[in-house]
Amino acid sequence: MKEKQTGIPEVFLKPYNPAEHEDKLYQMWEESGFFNPDVCVEKGVTAADAEPFSIVLPPPNVTGTLHMGHASMLAIEDILVRYNRMQGKRTLWLPGTDSAAVATQEKVEKELYKKEKLTRYDLGREALIERIIAFSEESKSTIIGQTKKMGSSLDWSRYAYTLDDERYHAVMTAFVRMYEAGLIYRGARIVNWDPKMQTTISDDEIDYVEQTDPFYYFKYGPFTIGTVRPETKFGDKYVVMHPDDDRYKEYEHGQTIEVEWINGPITATIIKDEAADPEMGTGVMTITPWHSAVDFEIAQRHGLSQEQIIDERGILLPIAGEFAGQHIKKARAAIVEKMQAKGLVEKVDEKYVHNVATNSRGGGMIEPQIKEQWFVDVNKEFTMGPSEVPGVHEGDSVSLKQLMQKAVSGGGTTIFPDRFNKTYYHWIDNLRDWCISRQIWYGHRIPVWYKDGEMKVQIESPGDGWEQDPDTLDTWFSSGLWTFSTLGWPNETTDLKTYHPTTVLETGYDIIFFWVARMILMSTFLVGQVPFKNVYLHGLVRDEKGKKMSKSLGNIIDPLDMIEKFGADATRLSLIVGAAPGNDMPLSEDKVRAYKKFANKLWNISRFTLDNILDADFTAEATFSERDQEILQTLSDTVTEVSSDIEKFNLYLAAEKAYHYVWHDLADKVLEESKPILNGEDAAARYARQYVLKECLVTSLKLLHPFMPYVTEAIWQELPTELKDQEMIMVAAWPKQD
Repeated sequence: MKEKQTGIPEVFLKPYNPAEHEDKLYQMWEESGFFNPDVCVEKGVTAADAEPFSIVLPPPNVTGTLHMGHASMLAIEDILVRYNRMQGKRTLWLPGTDSAAVATQEKVEKELYKKEKLTRYDLGREALIERIIAFSEESKSTIIGQTKKMGSSLDWSRYAYTLDDERYHAVMTAFVRMYEAGLIYRGARIVNWDPKMQTTISDDEIDYVEQTDPFYYFKYGPFTIGTVRPETKFGDKYVVMHPDDDRYKEYEHGQTIEVEWINGPITATIIKDEAADPEMGTGVMTITPWHSAVDFEIAQRHGLSQEQIIDERGILLPIAGEFAGQHIKKARAAIVEKMQAKGLVEKVDEKYVHNVATNSRGGGMIEPQIKEQWFVDVNKEFTMGPSEVPGVHEGDSVSLKQLMQKAVSGGGTTIFPDRFNKTYYHWIDNLRDWCISRQIWYGHRIPVWYKDGEMKVQIESPGDGWEQDPDTLDTWFSSGLWTFSTLGWPNETTDLKTYHPTTVLETGYDIIFFWVARMILMSTFLVGQVPFKNVYLHGLVRDEKGKKMSKSLGNIIDPLDMIEKFGADATRLSLIVGAAPGNDMPLSEDKVRAYKKFANKLWNISRFTLDNILDADFTAEATFSERDQEILQTLSDTVTEVSSDIEKFNLYLAAEKAYHYVWHDLADKVLEESKPILNGEDAAARYARQYVLKECLVTSLKLLHPFMPYVTEAIWQELPTELKDQEMIMVAAWPKQD
């Protein structure tokens, strides 16, 4: 007979304090090496031929700090990773950070001018980049440390950075291959121009800010047109109407009319185009092709001329006549005053509310411009190489846009929740060529070289006298390679063969149009595979009243403050329960506090259970009563339901059911009704109930571990060896559904 153990561990003699455990436990996990799937195989906790499960972390901005959006993402991904690791899969969660080139350079330039009154041009390209790198390195450890605070079981041995040498080689290779396939070209098209930062900006980096401005109704010959931007109207010589608008059937496409305009009479041309909305205002509009994406496309369709009105700094050009040389902000009032004097102003709506495009990275107002830039052609067909994309075979003639559609329509990638399929297809259907060049200095420099009117596209310099294109690539170009560049592409590595396509891409629904689609574009062309089998879209975390968190409203809840007050487990659970995929979720400090109480409850359940089972010899057989069997059946049913919900990505339901079982079934019912049995005279009944409680405790800890890794591991470390199948719960076997 083995010697029976009595007396609970001393740690249970005081309440659970997350601060005393979390950092030590994370250090223990890191030192164990179990975040690395290779170590799990070496130490025998994972079979060498086990099914792979992989997630590549959406890389946070290296200069950023953890906010509730990040915290929600980390909680969701860690739940999936810990669950699948316990399922015995070869589980990889690969970490990385993003240079966020535009945002990072903007921060450094701002500090440079603030402290030294210098611009980037004063400092020079190399010196500025040195400062940016130093700034990034200082900031990198901050976001990594904060990511660890959430309990994220990432394989830090595989850490990647979007600007490290391996990713640089991948980005350069991707550009050259796409150029050689005819999918990258240089041309003049409408782009998002930021006069403040003097660079083009990606659609992904635009923030639309609500603003109230006057809306002007102007006489344009026999028509009335409306605009919020009179300063762009000097070159308006085309008046557009819908071809089926009966109000204007007397006018023919291509007809010219004479109208009095800002600086005198002009000849205007009638254009019939379906872009004109008969329901909007008078149904008639004039167009400014150089400064509006919609107007540019109309001009392209009809071969209309395009004339620049505003320069790259926001200054009016000679076409503006007496207003030339003035900044558009200052000129607007004077332009309207002149038009009023000429009798061209019909009325003014002083309180017109509209959205204004701004650069989310620097706050500058976006001024669309036609500029010579590098673009990815999404409509040009090419001959497909080796392919695992559903419905696309090697040798097929296909475009990038078609690849992006087939990846989802063919079932290669499944989006959760599925209502976002419609959003995805809508975005792809309306996809324009992607501007990938930026006029900043920090980032992947475009691998194009010039000499004496000749151009070469290659990774290394062709030799003396060749000058490299000064532009850098859009950050989203390198981010688009993230699932496979982090696994070693363009080399044929073991990681790439084992873990790609990745199992899940988890991100906010607000960037499905941008990042998710761009990764599918890059992966299907360059690797011939979808980048991920599943896309899990989480909603936004809002305040308790459902409002967006912002500094101006003073309603931001900082996850690091919540971790300090209530622990990472409570913070994680508060972000999961009630958060259905794709739905925004209100969050309050009270909700986090409530789950801190649940962590204490689990601690007390463990203390009570251990206090009553440590004298039992579980090598003996037990005779279970009908109630004992009922308790075990409920436990088994809970395991089945929680497992099923996690597999279906219904993490909010899985967390809720595990929580409800432990608090309301195990604590409120089973433990209470067990007290007289444990204190009774019937030794057989007592032993059977001890066995049941042991099963309930061990299984409950495992069920909760993906959601609350710290408190479950803290308790697990105090369990006697004979109750555990592994030294750490993070690599223990997920409970069987029987």
